[in-house]
Formats: sequence, C-alpha cells, structure tokens
Amino acid sequence: MMDFLKNSGWLLDLLDIALVAFIIYHLIVLLKGTLAPRVIIGLAIVLFGYVVSRFAGLQTVNWILNNFLGSLIIVLVIIFQLDIRRALFALNRNLYKDEDAREETHVVLNELVVAAETLASKKIGALIVIERALAVNHYLAVGTEIDAKVTSELITSIFLPYSPIHDGAVIIQRGKLTKAGCFLPLSQNPEISKTLGSRHRAAIGLSEMVDAVVIVVSEETGIISVAVGGRIRRNLDPATLRRFLKRFLDPRWLK
Repeated sequence: MMDFLKNSGWLLDLLDIALVAFIIYHLIVLLKGTLAPRVIIGLAIVLFGYVVSRFAGLQTVNWILNNFLGSLIIVLVIIFQLDIRRALFALNRNLYKDEDAREETHVVLNELVVAAETLASKKIGALIVIERALAVNHYLAVGTEIDAKVTSELITSIFLPYSPIHDGAVIIQRGKLTKAGCFLPLSQNPEISKTLGSRHRAAIGLSEMVDAVVIVVSEETGIISVAVGGRIRRNLDPATLRRFLKRFLDPRWLK
C-alpha cells in the first residue's frame, strides 16, 4: 500500500488540491453576504503592514503588529463565533427518520404557507421566525407568551392591524407558536438594499446570528421573502415558499 502511495504522488497532490478547493468553496458560501469578507481584507492589510514594517525597520509598528498577530486565533474566534456556530451545527445536521414527526412537520409547514399567502394577498405585514438548532430567545426583545398550536388563522389574526401585538414577530419553536410581538435585532450590513424596511432588516439581522428561518411579508407590496444565514430571498410565490421551507426544515426542529 505504501509503495502504491509513493508511486502515485500525483494522486495525493490531486486529492490535496481537491480538499483545499472544497474547504475554500464552503468558506466562501458560509461567509457570503456577511461582514466577514471585509474583516478578512482588514486582516490581510494588517499582515501586509507587518511584513512591510519588518523589512523597513519600523520596530515599534512591527512589535505592535507582531503581538496582534500572535493573538490572531483568538481574534478570529471572537469575530467569527456566530459563523463558526452555524457551520458546526450544519455539519451535525442529520435527517430524522420518524414518519410521525415528518407528518407533523408537513402540517405545520402547510399552515405557515397558507398564513403567508393570506397575509400577502391582503398586504398585511408579518414577521415569522422558525427556530431550528440554535435558540433564538437571547436575541428577542419584549414579546408575549402564547404557547399555541400553529394555525394559519392564529398567525393571520396576530398580524391584523388592530391586534396589539401585530408590530413584532411571532416565534415558532418545536412546532408550536410560543411568542408574539417580539422585536428582533436589525442587521448592520451596509450592503443590504436601501429599499428594504425594518421588517426585512430584522429578519436578516436575526438570521445572521442564528440558523433560524424567517418569513417576511411586506406591508407595502405584499411580497413574501425568506431570510436564512444572513441572506434574503424575495418575491416568493406560495409554491416556491413551500419548497424553500422544505429545504431548510426537517422533523428535528419539532423535538
């Protein structure tokens, strides 16, 4: 076996290149749409400054940058902690095989799609958060405890203009509607379109921090959108919304 590997050095090189390409591709996918690329560019500038200061004999600048780069691992962990958590949960996400759980997921998913379609047809603004592996409670402000079965009628009634809790978001946890009237953290990403309002920025903001799926219905246009992983997909019809939710939800989120 060892002789084969020695005589097949090109295969090892090919495997090495493929693994590096795989890792780089998934890092790009993970970081796309976040502030991480800007941070990476900033770190590259610091590294370049360190090299220049060393060759130019700028001892004080070189000492400062050298100490900073010595703590680079800690700095990267702090900066990318949310992205790292999302990636680790994504690697550990296995499909749950219980048929009853699958059926329950299908029922809840249908109710969410019907609710979004109804609200969109009436141009009633809405914000629906579906918790997945990462808990969302630490990122919610205000909110009214409900703990009820997920139905399209209940969701629609919550977002009617005369409802006292219509301005906030409803939270779906473990297949139940647990909270309503919750305020979410707004995204600070400068690349978000200026045409998006506070609901959309709140949906993106929460999805940057946890792996939740957030459904948004625009009050002005009735357009349905979904935010996941710091990115937003807009102009979804009910069929596309259903496919989108099936892609990101599996029966484990009901447990």
